[in-house]
Amino acid sequence: MTRSGQALRLALRDFYGNSWRLVPLNALLGAALVAVGVATFAVHALLVLAVLAGPLAAALAHCAVTLVRTGNLTLADALDGVRLHWRRGLQLAAAGTAFAVLVALAVPFYATSPLGLPLMFLAIYVAVLLGVYQLVLWTLAVADPQRSLRQLVPAAAETLVRRPGATAALTLVLLVVNLAGIAAAVMPFLTLTVAYSFVAIAHFALPRELEEESC
Repeated sequence: MTRSGQALRLALRDFYGNSWRLVPLNALLGAALVAVGVATFAVHALLVLAVLAGPLAAALAHCAVTLVRTGNLTLADALDGVRLHWRRGLQLAAAGTAFAVLVALAVPFYATSPLGLPLMFLAIYVAVLLGVYQLVLWTLAVADPQRSLRQLVPAAAETLVRRPGATAALTLVLLVVNLAGIAAAVMPFLTLTVAYSFVAIAHFALPRELEEESC
């Protein structure tokens, strides 16, 4: 089985067995992001509040890493994730918010330009790849807190580049999964598919021997 296929299969198994532990935390993250979205719709400058969801996202990534490494997960792990990684959560959320703003500006710009349709699709494609890259970066950031983010930025890129075929397959599947969640409703998307994505990325990005210990 390919690396991406194995990661997706193991993530489905882990998510099914621990969904009641993962969903409450991701529900909090979803509620925070929806609240920011509503506030931003009224006052665009309030988008900066999305940074405050960073510690919750870091806790979710911590839970995914813990699940992959140990095969076990408790609700206390979520609290440990906030306590251990809240600073990195804020930093990564700030970078993610800036990235989201760039995407939100680039896609409409290319869509309205005379020859911009190919560039618009290219921008969307690059945005999806960078979205997966950010999930890998979040995962490595909580899995290896001793390394600086400056060291982890190229490490996350190397994780994806050294397996281009598997990366493309994983990106496509996670895109479909999350789009299906969005089509169903906003909150199911935020409470189900993001948690699954973090677990799949943890299986994909972390060393294989860790996965074998958890099987």
